[in-house]
Amino acid sequence: MWCCRAVRYASSGTVHRTASSDASAQNVCLSLVRSHDKENFLCTLLLKNPERRSALAVRAFNVEVAKVSEKVSAGNVGVMPLKFWENTVTTLYRGPADGDAGAVPDHPVIRELHRAVREHKLSKRYLQRLVTARANSNLHFVTVKQLEDYAEQAVASVLYLLLEVHGTRNVHCDHAASHLGKAQGIVNLLRSIPYQTRRSAVPIPQELLMAHGVNQERMVRNRPDDKGVEEVTFALASVAFRHLETARGLIRTVPRPVRPIFLPCVSIERYLHRLRLARFHLTDASVMRTDSLLPLVLYWRKLRGNY
Repeated sequence: MWCCRAVRYASSGTVHRTASSDASAQNVCLSLVRSHDKENFLCTLLLKNPERRSALAVRAFNVEVAKVSEKVSAGNVGVMPLKFWENTVTTLYRGPADGDAGAVPDHPVIRELHRAVREHKLSKRYLQRLVTARANSNLHFVTVKQLEDYAEQAVASVLYLLLEVHGTRNVHCDHAASHLGKAQGIVNLLRSIPYQTRRSAVPIPQELLMAHGVNQERMVRNRPDDKGVEEVTFALASVAFRHLETARGLIRTVPRPVRPIFLPCVSIERYLHRLRLARFHLTDASVMRTDSLLPLVLYWRKLRGNY
């Protein structure tokens, strides 16, 4: 009788510790995304549970991978840290037949992602693309097409995974996600330029620089009276805007329950609007400031279904 009670108590303790561990891992993912990906964090909060939890796990994984590439300035220094995340993705999909199926690293983000992979049958190739897209820490694009391909891998892949979290595998949804990912990837690049003053170059496609007779040094200086820099910025912002408009048109064909995944349209639209009002000067205070109204606007736009 005593043995039975002892087993029951031990089992209960194990369940309690597991629940506590799960809650801790969720909090780590939430804090990570809130600290490093604020606008997408606000959009993700407006998703419903249990999908919200898995979406935060996916975005936290993306943040971890992106942090590695941001810390590496050149060369192959970043290969080993990225190799860890590449091996982690392989481990997440290892089945019993492969042996050592339970050897998932004891890392809160990886634990949460592992749960999401099993629960939603997430596609391995999208997680792999998030890692391989950052394999080259120095982004050098010759053409706009190369930049769009990078954004497709590094940003749209997250949206594809969020669609799978919602149980949606639909070509129309994927098409909308592809265009939104490209728009967001280009906007992310534009927003990063003012913070790259220590670098001798910025990741602007060479074909745009050559078309407007602008060199890398002028882009780094980013003087408000430099019309050439303004034209380059306008050209790149226009590419992002076209992808945004295409995505918004396609969202009308997307099933209503998954439309909140496309809320980043709102933050991209608002950034491009501020940039236009500032005459495409990237370091203008109105462009670089935090969008304090964004949480309210996101909530209102979700209620109205207007993305």
